[in-house]
Amino acid sequence: RDKVWLLADVESKYCCAARPYLGKDSTRPSNVPLGSFVVTSLLNDAGILGKGYNVTCDNFFTSKSLIDSLIEKKTSLVGTVRNNSRDIPPIKEILLDKSLPIFSTMVFKSKNNCTLTAYKAKKNKSVMVMSSLHPTVSISEKKKKKPETIEYYNHTKFGVDSLDQMCRLYSTKSGTRRWPVAVFNNILDIAGINAWILYKETQQDKITRRQFLQELAME
Repeated sequence: RDKVWLLADVESKYCCAARPYLGKDSTRPSNVPLGSFVVTSLLNDAGILGKGYNVTCDNFFTSKSLIDSLIEKKTSLVGTVRNNSRDIPPIKEILLDKSLPIFSTMVFKSKNNCTLTAYKAKKNKSVMVMSSLHPTVSISEKKKKKPETIEYYNHTKFGVDSLDQMCRLYSTKSGTRRWPVAVFNNILDIAGINAWILYKETQQDKITRRQFLQELAME
């Protein structure tokens, strides 16, 4: 399956930027991880780097070096981190300690006010989120005592997933082994979604996406 990197607005699901993954990229410096390069490139493509936006991403993209780089460009990042990441303190054994109560939270802070939240969600499962958006982390008083960084991540992580689901629901794709055709169909699908979103925002019309695409196809 063709892979396309996407940057989407979490509220509207509008696709702000997209890049096909073509394997080795000669424009990427050898000392820059792929995830960091993708995030920075998409923000540049969308024209929103340095304008105070936040990026929410999963552990493929998150790194302390990326966060530090984005801070210099007035952009924050909230993302999950792998338990074995070199960017975090050696706390894996502490989180898996059976004596540590479920729903426990540990918060670490760096010199530039980035926070690392480690939350024990289940007996044998912990979640870690790195954030440059939250210099302090409050804890919910509800039963699961979720830290605010975890809740923020959960509320903002689904922009690209929602966009991908919409592409799957109504798509121009058909069976093909020709990758240029597959890429072109991806472009059509995303363009159709963006056009529908813009139409609804500007016309204040509650037209469904299915109706919009049917009318668009007839024009």
